[in-house]
Amino acid sequence: MTATGTAPAPPSRGGRWIRQWDPENETFWKETGEKVARRNLLFSVLSEHIGFSVWTMWSVLVLFMGPEYGLTPADKFMLTSMVTLVGAVVRVPYTFAVAIFGGRNWTIISASLLLVPSVAAFLVMEPGTSFSTFLLVGLLAGVGGGNFASSMTNINAFFPLKKKGWALGLNAGGGNIGVPVIQLAALAIIGASGGPRVLLGIYIPLIVVAAVLAALFMDNLENVKNDTGAAKDAARDGHTWIMAVLYIGTFGSFIGYSFAFGQVLTNQFGRTPLQAAYVTFIGPLLGSLIRPLGGWLADRWGGARITLYNYVAMGAATAVLIAASMQKSLVLFTVAFVVLFVLTGLGNGSTFKMIPGIFQAKAQAQGLTGEAAAAYGRRLSGASMGLIGAVGALGGVGINLAFRQSFLSYGSGTGAFVAFLAYYAVCFAVTWAVYLRRSAARSQATTAAEAKPQLSYAEV
Repeated sequence: MTATGTAPAPPSRGGRWIRQWDPENETFWKETGEKVARRNLLFSVLSEHIGFSVWTMWSVLVLFMGPEYGLTPADKFMLTSMVTLVGAVVRVPYTFAVAIFGGRNWTIISASLLLVPSVAAFLVMEPGTSFSTFLLVGLLAGVGGGNFASSMTNINAFFPLKKKGWALGLNAGGGNIGVPVIQLAALAIIGASGGPRVLLGIYIPLIVVAAVLAALFMDNLENVKNDTGAAKDAARDGHTWIMAVLYIGTFGSFIGYSFAFGQVLTNQFGRTPLQAAYVTFIGPLLGSLIRPLGGWLADRWGGARITLYNYVAMGAATAVLIAASMQKSLVLFTVAFVVLFVLTGLGNGSTFKMIPGIFQAKAQAQGLTGEAAAAYGRRLSGASMGLIGAVGALGGVGINLAFRQSFLSYGSGTGAFVAFLAYYAVCFAVTWAVYLRRSAARSQATTAAEAKPQLSYAEV
């Protein structure tokens, strides 16, 4: 472990590169690291927040699109599904981008790219525009979904293991809250009889501000750059894909429901766009705010345990949703949906806390200690987060497609909720079998770990 307790050499204004970074060194962390890490976290949250707003703007733009736009409910679900799909796919290259360009540099670039879908939507948002044009412009909004992957990979490298749950939860929660914020903005604009271009006109200058602030106040870490091989190593590790399955259940649910909630209320319960907008923001807002709590609970009691219990609660909330949907009870349906949103937020925090803990445990099982173990964990967990985030976001695609098919087949979302309940049961079983069942932990241990039978993933 590096013994220094002094600050790294100040980065030059031309590049803002930090060449020495050792957050596991408590002296370094207290004297220098924490202040720098928190500053980067703040402006990372801002950029990611606006990215989420741009990514999910079509969840509210479709509420503006009345009969004069000529789109069916199936068209709108297809539109939001494709936006979600692009947002998931671009998370993979965005993960590599941090290692290629540096965290600060890529934040500037990725924030600036948000201007493309925002300006394009501003230009075409009017009756008479073809569905194919809306679909093409909607696909551009998917770049906003990539900001999450690069931001989480970057911030993961700034914080020590014992702070990662809180830091990653705050980073992701601050980004996720971009969903209800744009929905609240849409509510205000609809209520004031404004049009969708007013909403887009608000966000375009905010994007410029986020890019400028990232340029002025963020830093690049030298030890993260030029490690593109980490993503390849993470892709070969089975835990990356196991955690991706679990993250589909939490974040996939969060982003999928964020896109679909308003449409379900209008199509199944006959709510007007304004009536739907009054409640659609509540679930994403609470789910975003509680995500850091999920990370904190995981820091204290273990991410695997919190994730397991959270899936039990998600299953119960979904069962209530099925009953409310069949009984056509709007009040019960809305309350249960909001509760489910809250649980997705908790699960988002706990699952992402598990990732660095898993790779730290693997490092120790291989006989690594101190900074060597921490470096191994940072390297693979940072790379895997982007891949896990990409696959997890695909869950949002599945949710919107499931709703589309359910409405086409049954005229309601009940069939989709039954499928979601089954998936949460699978996630519960996977969490228990891989990370909490004692025999599973032993079977995955390496030869080096056999001398340490107490090693378990239950504490991750």
